[in-house]
Order: sequence, then structure tokens, then C-alpha cells
Amino acid sequence: MSEDNPHSSNGSTNKTILDKIVQMFTGEPQNKEELFEVLNDAKDRDLIKSETKQMIEGVLGVSDLRVRDIMIPRSQMVTLDIATPLSDSLPIIVESGHSRFPVVNEDIDHIEGILLAKDLLAYSFDQKETPTSLADVIRPAIIVPESKKVEPLLKEFRSQRYHMAIVVDEYGGVSGVVTIEDILELIVGEIEDETDDEIAEDIKHLAGNVYQVKALTEIAEFNDYFNCVFDRDDADTIGGIILHKFGHMPKKGEEIEVDGFEFKITSANSRRIQMLQVTIPKDFQINGKVVE
Repeated sequence: MSEDNPHSSNGSTNKTILDKIVQMFTGEPQNKEELFEVLNDAKDRDLIKSETKQMIEGVLGVSDLRVRDIMIPRSQMVTLDIATPLSDSLPIIVESGHSRFPVVNEDIDHIEGILLAKDLLAYSFDQKETPTSLADVIRPAIIVPESKKVEPLLKEFRSQRYHMAIVVDEYGGVSGVVTIEDILELIVGEIEDETDDEIAEDIKHLAGNVYQVKALTEIAEFNDYFNCVFDRDDADTIGGIILHKFGHMPKKGEEIEVDGFEFKITSANSRRIQMLQVTIPKDFQINGKVVE
């Protein structure tokens, strides 16, 4: 019976070859590296904006990440103790500027639930009887393993309508916390709100010869402020200069010296540097004044 169609095998082979030839001429990307090259080319030819390119790259990057890569570590978590009177917890809630708080029992490895600050509004306007403790207003905590992939977690955040999850390690200990905002920032960049006033300035003097500088501060502004001459041909922002000098995406806490300036990464994610601590050389002049 096979002799009735002697060209069936050759036809399949020819189709495969034809597909490869068409692919060569259409230039369709076959992996992420090639796709990134296409995006770079599209951006260089002004077919898409730089912001659009970054968002697409962010979406692609999310699929490779796990929760451990983006979580806020336990050392930086702002928690409330369930045994603390509600009145004593209010200053922590107000000063932190957060909207959600893990509520713990004695230590951070025993999470009782999550407090949503908005849940306290009804009590403040006397719409409900004042609660006697945090236990009266907390909601159940969502627990996720640190090995969980970020992409399905984002889908769960959206479908189940929760915004925060407690991250645990393989032994059940709390590793940190992750929010939907942490994931969205990977895609759209850092999200600032009205509670970020303390870092509104691009350059802020901390003490002595130490400054806090936003990574997106333009080179011209940085040079004018510090009376220095970083080359604008290398990058548009001081963060770009530092990234170029590192030669890799640095993590929080990494340090590097450039032209006598000491730069320390104080805030960064997997895609970009966000905030720098800059220590300038001693006896350096700023606005005609010598910094000691």
C-alpha cells in the first residue's frame, strides 16, 4: 500500500526544509536572546519606545523568576505583634506608610494573619465597635514557598484578589514577604506613591560626605551638583554609569569606587539599580565649599 504514495516521505522532508528557508528570511526569533535582539533593533529604529521595550523585557523576565528572587527578606519586614494593644500598634502602621502588615505571635516564624490598614477605618468612624485586639481584625495569611514561580503567583494574586503572601522556606520558616506590587515593578519599573516623599529628591545629603542619590539621576545633574566630570557618552544616568562599571547587575549592598567616589547599592531589583549611597572624596568642593 505504501507504494501508492511514493512521494509522501519526501514531501514531508521538503516541507521541513521549506519551513527552515522561510524562517531564515522572515527572521522570526527562536529563543529569548534572539527576541531581545529584535526588541533592541525595534527600539533603535524608533518603532517602540524605550519604556515599552523595558516593559516587554520585564514580562519575559518574570517567567524565569522564583519568589525568592523578588521577596522582601524577613529582616526588612514590618510586622505587628498580636499581643500588642491596637492603640500601641497604630504609630507603627502610620509611620511605615504600608497598607498591609503580617501579624505575628511572639516571633516572625509564627504568622497569625494579615492586617489591612483599611479595615481599621470603619472603627475610626464609629461604624463598628472598637476592637479589643488585632486578632479581631486580621485576615488569613496566604503562604507560598520561596521556590514558587513568580508568573503563576501573579495569576493567583489577580484571580483570588489578595495582594500579599508570606514566603516560607523548605523547613517552614518565614523567609520574607511578597506583594503584587513587587511583581508589577519588575514589569513597569519602580512604583512610587505619596509615602515616598523622603526620597523625592534626586540627590539628598545624609551626613558628612555621604549622600543618597536616585539611580535615574541624569549625569548632567550629578556632575553639576558634585562638580565632577562623569562622561555622558557612557550612559544617560548615574545608575547607568555604575552598571557599566560593575559589568553585571549588582545586588543590594555591593560597592564600587569610581574616580574617587564610593558607590554602594542601597536598592535594586533583578532588572535595575534604584538607589545609591554615594560617599564623595574628602576635601572635595561642592558649590565652592570643602566637604570634610
